[in-house]
Amino acid sequence: MPTTGSRARREEILRLATTTGPADVAELSRRFGVTASTIRRDLARLTADGRLARTYGGAMALHPAAEPSLRERAGEAHAEKRAIARWAAARVRPGETVLLDAGSTVGALARELRTARDLTVATIGLTALNALADADTVRVECLGGTWRPLSQGFVGPLTEAALERMTFDRVFLSADGVTADGGICDAELRQSRLKELMARRARRTYVLAHAAKLGRAPFHAWAALPPGWTLVTDASAAAADVAAFTARGVRVVLAEPAEEPRQPS
Repeated sequence: MPTTGSRARREEILRLATTTGPADVAELSRRFGVTASTIRRDLARLTADGRLARTYGGAMALHPAAEPSLRERAGEAHAEKRAIARWAAARVRPGETVLLDAGSTVGALARELRTARDLTVATIGLTALNALADADTVRVECLGGTWRPLSQGFVGPLTEAALERMTFDRVFLSADGVTADGGICDAELRQSRLKELMARRARRTYVLAHAAKLGRAPFHAWAALPPGWTLVTDASAAAADVAAFTARGVRVVLAEPAEEPRQPS
């Protein structure tokens, strides 16, 4: 990003600290094309104004991002989510048993699976359950537990106990944010733990996340992912974001609306 005005730069630093996690001086210096001293002055100003809290080597937001509801997320990136869902649905084979997370993009995948044959779908998400409620050729298993209204999904020990009784050919996970080094960032520990358990029970793990979620770390709960997992995102993903994942051995798919997806070379 080229150098910008100091006020605009500080506002962008504040936005980044709130949505992607603690701000690092060296990274911000590279991002804005200014010296580390300039960034430190920006952070000092934001701290003096009571808008950031200084940390070693950077700063963090005083008021982390609030978790959006599923209804709010459902209104974002329709075309991108549909492209991701179509690619994911094309991977599913007759006779398989698949596991679906809660979330709007995974819900879009469930809608794509309505006409599948000889398929078993287990899910923790209401969106997927609604999409498959009258799908006569799909067997649906609901993994119940403690209802979580914001995510419209089940969590907790009962959900985890149900998971232990099944294995899956594929699991499709959602994410509030996803990073190459940390895995899935989620709003609370119950959800992040559940995602880890879901990945352990499946032979293949896919994370469905449109480009705006790449590199984001808005919360402090994390789910580590198994080696060889696949990130399915949309074609607007920045090359630098894609490179960060592929450098760690993650397979990245860029799904394009109404076209065959391409994979970066």
